[in-house]
Amino acid sequence: MTDSETYPPISAQLDDVEGAREEGRRKMDWAFQHMPILTALREEFEAEKPFEGQRIGMAMHVEAKTANLVEVLAAGGAEVAITGCNPLSTHDDVSAALDAHDNITSYAKRGVEDDDYYAAIEAVIDHDPTVTVDDGMDMVAAIHEDHPELIDSIVGGCEETTTGVHRLRAMDEDGALNYPVFAVNDTPMKRLFDNVHGTGESSLATIAMTTNLSWAGKTVVVAGYGYCGKGVAKKAAGQNADVVVTEVEPRRALEAHMEGYDVMPMSEAAEVGDVFVTTTGNRDVITEEHFERMQDGVLLSNAGHFDIEVDLDALSDLAVDRYEARDGVEAYEMDDGRRLNVIAEGRLVNLAAPIALGHPVEVMDQSFGVQAVAVRELVENGESYDAGVHDVPDELDTEVAEIKLEAEGVEFDDLTAEQEEYMGSWQHGT
Repeated sequence: MTDSETYPPISAQLDDVEGAREEGRRKMDWAFQHMPILTALREEFEAEKPFEGQRIGMAMHVEAKTANLVEVLAAGGAEVAITGCNPLSTHDDVSAALDAHDNITSYAKRGVEDDDYYAAIEAVIDHDPTVTVDDGMDMVAAIHEDHPELIDSIVGGCEETTTGVHRLRAMDEDGALNYPVFAVNDTPMKRLFDNVHGTGESSLATIAMTTNLSWAGKTVVVAGYGYCGKGVAKKAAGQNADVVVTEVEPRRALEAHMEGYDVMPMSEAAEVGDVFVTTTGNRDVITEEHFERMQDGVLLSNAGHFDIEVDLDALSDLAVDRYEARDGVEAYEMDDGRRLNVIAEGRLVNLAAPIALGHPVEVMDQSFGVQAVAVRELVENGESYDAGVHDVPDELDTEVAEIKLEAEGVEFDDLTAEQEEYMGSWQHGT
């Protein structure tokens, strides 16, 4: 089943579709109760129909919170086609609930092989999207490589995650990105909350639930000290773990040092770590030389986007035995008897582990609020943006923050006219 023209929606792939839809809807309804930003935007979009006539193609983590974003876009008049951006992060019941909507087609299915993963992306592209919403840039890449004839009809796109933005900027620098894409990941409302609190809390919670092990007293090695790494380090320290940070960027390494963490090369950290969490977005962060130095029983996990941060091919070559130690945990036994345990196949741990639920609902409400207003901006003003990567306009990020503060009952100050004039002038001295 690899032909995009015949690749079926999720509803045609499940035995008990009605039961799945009911359970998926239950998950979505629970999440939506705690998503005041999307609730407010849904009311606006239902009234104004800003996406009437638009076709939105999405490749995202298809679970309850994402599903609510999809329905908010559909409520605004869009036809939406969606698939997963990670073979292990889809919740089939949620995907089935989405597919029941008249204006939504979902191709996302958990556990598909690579051929079907990409066939599902092709199936979404077959809907001729006018807007793309990506998590990791796979859809943007597929459109540019295989469907360049669609580019003139695409008003723009949004990219959710750090890895995708890195890829897009590289594509832009090469002059190969041919329509405008908002770097949603780079807004304050995304980085300060989703990346720090979302990744930190959900990664550690998933590892703890998957293994039934405590953080207290363990040495946690965090690879990378960007926003996601900061979140993992902060939350691990808050649960009484000793934290080691590895970095390749000197200023981030210094920042981690000044914030009280031990900083060392991975070659040294490999000897002392009990739990390893990669957050770099790069490849080959933990490799053969590191496996050879690790202690028996270590946990290896990845909180970056793709499953290439831990070199599982090298680990498999070293192992004399390999078995499922626990649901979601695969043990690789070395010839000296040491066991190195990989969680969620080295994929995005907070979404790909068997019991993973992703970021907390409230956090994703903020990120998806930014996604929703960024799509609105593209549809309303897309002609103002040239091809390439663009920052989300600050007023849109601020709009989402204001909706959240109002929902929380939090009041804040405004600048006076005199303060605004002072801040905007170079003529005022001491």
